[in-house]
Amino acid sequence: MDIALHYTEHGAGEPLILLHGNGEDSTYFEYQVPFLAQRFRVITMDTRGHGGSPRGEAPFTLEQFAQDLGEFMDQQGIVSAHLLGFSDGANVALLFALGNPQHVRSLVLDGANLFPEGLAPEVRAEDAESYREAQAAGDTHQLELLRLMMEEPHIDPAELAALDVPTLVTAGTNDMVLEEHTRLIAASIPGARLRILEGTHFHAHEDPAPFNQVVGEFLG
Repeated sequence: MDIALHYTEHGAGEPLILLHGNGEDSTYFEYQVPFLAQRFRVITMDTRGHGGSPRGEAPFTLEQFAQDLGEFMDQQGIVSAHLLGFSDGANVALLFALGNPQHVRSLVLDGANLFPEGLAPEVRAEDAESYREAQAAGDTHQLELLRLMMEEPHIDPAELAALDVPTLVTAGTNDMVLEEHTRLIAASIPGARLRILEGTHFHAHEDPAPFNQVVGEFLG
């Protein structure tokens, strides 16, 4: 890897890696870490170009982030781990699991999408407007972040049938991801559990108790 990813560790037990969303960092999970660290070795990782992790020279794509995850696990001597991803972090977890199923013990996908059209039309319109503003301002980092949301990922729902790993799919009742899209993801993964929880796309941070309970029951 061309960079060293910033990460923190808490607790002991089976490894559980938390992957944050677009434009955020691992502090998004501040209300999940203490709860999960009671039973797991919880690792929070800042994605390339986010938080304390440098941008580096590699492509700024979800596929690259998934490759970074694999290299990070190799560096840490982690053969397999539970993965909990939020938003683009969930997309990275899904891409990694599709390419490296032997290294994944379970998946928690919160607010994932398989392709940009899975986002609500008003969200996509806002992203397009923000992209134009970032272009006018010459904000290259913001342009990279917005491009991820506008152009990625590209996952065929039929690919998910190959997943043979315990999976929990969650989203908020007022999520930026369309509910029918979240249901499509859950229906496409064999044996996946689906929970739609009260709240927005950021429900796990805004009202962590219900999310933590559902995740705890699933991982238990």
